[in-house]
Amino acid sequence: MIDLLALLYPWTKSLHILAVIAWMAGLFYMPRLFVYHTERSTPGDAIDPVFQTMEEKLLRLIMNPSMIVTWIFGIVLLFTPQTGAGWDVLWVWTKLAAVGAMTWFHMWLAARRRDFVAGANTLTGRQHRMMNEVPTVLLVIIVLSVVVKW
Repeated sequence: MIDLLALLYPWTKSLHILAVIAWMAGLFYMPRLFVYHTERSTPGDAIDPVFQTMEEKLLRLIMNPSMIVTWIFGIVLLFTPQTGAGWDVLWVWTKLAAVGAMTWFHMWLAARRRDFVAGANTLTGRQHRMMNEVPTVLLVIIVLSVVVKW
């Protein structure tokens, strides 16, 4: 099995990186959609369903699948010899904690989308803008963990 993982390493790593890029794009864009939805629409007006459709498609067609693929290939990489990963190194734990937080943020965004669908959004455009910084901080932690191995 280890030989197969070593043989597939370039493909596994490539698919993991592609999925991370797609997931991050969604995590950056969804809060921005929420800002526009909050500031330019009210529940039930003509553009409310347009925003809701955009948000749903982003979540269901891009963010959810890319999060799942990111996790699958990330776990496979954890068991691939070339990565230098293992449960005994700190960077694996910092990356895992940050990816866990990223997953929580993903779920938080999904819950906020449900608020818009129910006409119950209570956050301001400014609050959505502030939440837009969360994936950036987590991305920095993840990249530094993997590249610097701290």
